[in-house]
Amino acid sequence: MTRATLKLPAMRPAAKASDDARSSPRKPVRGGFKVAKQSIAQRDRAVAAKAARVAAEVTTAYNRAEPARVEARLKSEIPREPAPPSPSVPTPTIDTKRQREARPAHEVRPPSAPKIYPKRGIARSTGPRALPPTRRPSDAAAPPPKAQIAEPVPVPVVATAATPEPVAVAPRTAVRAPRREASPTPQSPEVKAERRPLNEPPRLSKRLSEMTQCSRREADEWIENGWVRVDGLVVTALGTRVLPNAKVEIKEEASKHQTESVTLLFNKPLGTVVTEEEEGAENALQLIRPENRWREDDSRLSFKATHLRGLAHVGKLDAEATGMLVFTQEGRIARRITGDDTRLEKEYRVCVEGELSPTDMKRLNHGLELDGVKLKRAQVSWQSEQQLRFVLHESKKQQIQRMCEQVGLRVISIKRIRIGSVSLGKLPPGQWRYLRENERF
Repeated sequence: MTRATLKLPAMRPAAKASDDARSSPRKPVRGGFKVAKQSIAQRDRAVAAKAARVAAEVTTAYNRAEPARVEARLKSEIPREPAPPSPSVPTPTIDTKRQREARPAHEVRPPSAPKIYPKRGIARSTGPRALPPTRRPSDAAAPPPKAQIAEPVPVPVVATAATPEPVAVAPRTAVRAPRREASPTPQSPEVKAERRPLNEPPRLSKRLSEMTQCSRREADEWIENGWVRVDGLVVTALGTRVLPNAKVEIKEEASKHQTESVTLLFNKPLGTVVTEEEEGAENALQLIRPENRWREDDSRLSFKATHLRGLAHVGKLDAEATGMLVFTQEGRIARRITGDDTRLEKEYRVCVEGELSPTDMKRLNHGLELDGVKLKRAQVSWQSEQQLRFVLHESKKQQIQRMCEQVGLRVISIKRIRIGSVSLGKLPPGQWRYLRENERF
């Protein structure tokens, strides 16, 4: 029976040292190759070979340049006859080795000018505008001579036949004019002190506030309404001053009065303006007078002069238009009517001329632009053959006229009859009434 034997692979003979040196410096690794690590003996041999190669190159370069350097040195030391100096060209100075050796080791330089540093508190800067240029004493301009008093010039004596004795004229001297002091301005405290006496009596409104513990505004309202008497005389002018011993009387109506804000409705007639922009036209605010109040006004308020104080109009209305105007003292109502985000309706009756197609009627309701801005949706409908009803949610300058021009209509008249839930009603043109308690914008 044959016994099984284990056969091993033949081993390669050991490589010599010369083969290791000639072997590839790179050996395969996973993912590529890497440089084989040198031994200490191989590294020393490489460094020694590099040093010998560099030394040989330096020696060769030196040997090549040495003959030319020796020849140049011999030529420089051979004495030559100097050329005659030219009258126009200066003789150049030859700096030889002997002259360089004859120089002192350290040359003495002249002292430089001391540096000038800025004072403390001034920011240092390296720019050209850091400090002004320094002036030398010679560059400084001499100050102008001061005016001096001239010596009296001897004046000859004038003798005439009419005068038995000579008359001497006084000598003229140049005398400096005295310095004029600055005059006080109209707003200076010196002038105010001169205008206002020290013991000036107090105002009547201040006296009333001290007597009744009321505010200055209420005191001014009492004075304007004619409820205050001074020494038996009714005083209605604001700013009146009274003496401390004057007798001041207040009517009973003043004690019942409370400061109130009012709102007025005015039917603007044709040609009346709201502001003083047009000359010759009557201002609407000037028509708010007791005689122009509507007789059928059922408000419990009685007209007072204080109702005109701070009264402002709200809601734009052109001079060619008529109808409802609102004057108020309340900021809430003003913001409600004229605010940018208001959706308050404003109704108008407009008389026009021309033909209007159904397509143009749709454009009037929604689809027109003014000054490049699309208008909000409106409500436009026929009231009669020549009258249109406009309900707008915004107020632009001449909005209705410009809208009608875009659809081929000509406007004859415009009248505003309603703002929000408050209507003009039967209020006649040129008259006004108070806003009722049950009416709200």
